[in-house]
Amino acid sequence: MRAVVQRVRQASVTVGEERISAIGHGLMVLLGVEVGDTEKDAQYMADKIRKLRIFEDEQCKMNLALADVGGEALVVSQFTLLGDARGQNRPGFTQAEEPVRANALYELCCDHLAQGGIPVSRGQFRAHMEVALVNDGPVTLLLDSHKNF
Repeated sequence: MRAVVQRVRQASVTVGEERISAIGHGLMVLLGVEVGDTEKDAQYMADKIRKLRIFEDEQCKMNLALADVGGEALVVSQFTLLGDARGQNRPGFTQAEEPVRANALYELCCDHLAQGGIPVSRGQFRAHMEVALVNDGPVTLLLDSHKNF
């Protein structure tokens, strides 16, 4: 699994004319599910997101996690994180998991995050979404579950 995690002041997802999700202070997570990902990857990613200490403490050091600041998470499935544009201009997506399996692991990751006490909002799987956010910092991290086992 790959994720782009952004510390935000606010974030929202709109599908068509309807705003389907919105959060205040917290993390915007774009999550890509890769061929071969398992429940272990979903659990790892949820734990890593929940425990990331990227919020500032009273000394202005990134030392606090999402729960420490009462933050929320907005998690959006994004298969394009698995795009490969090496040597070409049109990316290939052969590393992205097929939709049924990808959605199941995306939902599992969100569920694990929520079970860890984090309020979780979601995008709409396979929909054309407009994602709006105000990045705080900016703070943006790339996570990859395959680089950590």
